[in-house]
Order: sequence, then C-alpha cells, then structure tokens
Amino acid sequence: MVIPKISVGDVLELKKPHPCGSSRFETVRTGSDIRIICTGCGRDLTLPREKLEKAIKKIIPKENSNG
Repeated sequence: MVIPKISVGDVLELKKPHPCGSSRFETVRTGSDIRIICTGCGRDLTLPREKLEKAIKKIIPKENSNG
C-alpha cells in the first residue's frame, strides 16, 4: 500500500465531485485529519486522512512562486 504525500497548498482531485460540481480541493491543513477547501464554492471540509486517501484520484502539487 502506497501512502500519498499530501502537503499544504496541494490541489486534490477527488473521485466524486462536490455537490457544487467541482472535484478539486485545496489542502489547508495536514495531520491525522486533513482540512480541504472546495475550489468551486469555497466550502471547508475536515476529513480523516484514511478516508480522504481512498477518495483521491490525482494530487496536483503546489506551484512554487520563488522565481
């Protein structure tokens, strides 16, 4: 079993879309629970890491803006 590396600022594309229609969420906090914000409507969700890892389709790493 591979444990995905999730960092603050990463955008997660989930298998099922949010009710607003967007399936992309930005990571705000990591730990045993992960806090994400819907990029479509701005809804804030806190999910257990284990449940979220099963729902991830793709991880889009945070873009570095250091030049």
